[in-house]
Amino acid sequence: MCDDLTNTSNKDFLAKKNGISRRQFGQIAAGSSLVAAMPPVANAMDVAEDEVMVPMADGVSDCYFVRPVTGKHAAVVLWPDIMSIRPAFRQMAKRLAQSGYSVLVVNPYYRTFAGRITPEGGTFAIEAVRDLLYPQAGTLSPETCVSDGRDYVAWLDQQESVSTSRKIGAAGYCMTGSCVIRMAADMPDRIGAGASFHGGGLVTDNDSSPHLLADQVNAGLLIAIAQNDDENQPEAKTELANAFGDKAEVEVYEAQHGWCPLDSHVYDYAQAEKGWARMLDLFDRELG
Repeated sequence: MCDDLTNTSNKDFLAKKNGISRRQFGQIAAGSSLVAAMPPVANAMDVAEDEVMVPMADGVSDCYFVRPVTGKHAAVVLWPDIMSIRPAFRQMAKRLAQSGYSVLVVNPYYRTFAGRITPEGGTFAIEAVRDLLYPQAGTLSPETCVSDGRDYVAWLDQQESVSTSRKIGAAGYCMTGSCVIRMAADMPDRIGAGASFHGGGLVTDNDSSPHLLADQVNAGLLIAIAQNDDENQPEAKTELANAFGDKAEVEVYEAQHGWCPLDSHVYDYAQAEKGWARMLDLFDRELG
């Protein structure tokens, strides 16, 4: 889960790896504005991209929509992490679209904040950024996730570039990893694949815990767990594997929580590419 405990764990891991103090690492993170570059897509399709406004039950959500310029394709809802919609996720979505998908990057905080919420160069390692994000994350719930998921799918199904004869995929990072499972359970006939990367709150003691929804899910799932999340909750991987069985690929990755987004201070190229390849395999298999 993306919280102060995870942040401390990430700082200690990187400080040890780089031979610097936790304080020095914090200073480096605060001054960094780099975004990693994704590798080119082989036989990449030409894509069109737009900033779009999606009508929602609770207002209007500002999103980024990117898709191949010709043809109809399976759609994917891309849920960003706690830092919300920003250039890194637009770049990730564009790469996915170049592989043949119509991708909608959503703004989870549209009810309270439009556009990019974090300053350029801001990372979760910075206390002021965390103080900005926690109240926003607190406005979300299992109910808002399900309601929003329905609205995003309804909008996608109206787009010329989306094939409604093919099922929809979803990918979520950090706090939105749970949204992928909730969407799949709520729309089992429409959601065909879901990928959760360093997802938080997938196994809890609450009656609304995502792993308890397994019987309602028809989609194939990829559940990629960070090594420090596994250290904090080692039983979760077993609970998830037992709950979803053959529906899910559950694996602990040798990377820290937040390893996938290109602008993360713990971005891990090798492990991010491994997860990306597994997601593409899942989407190709379940949405093709």
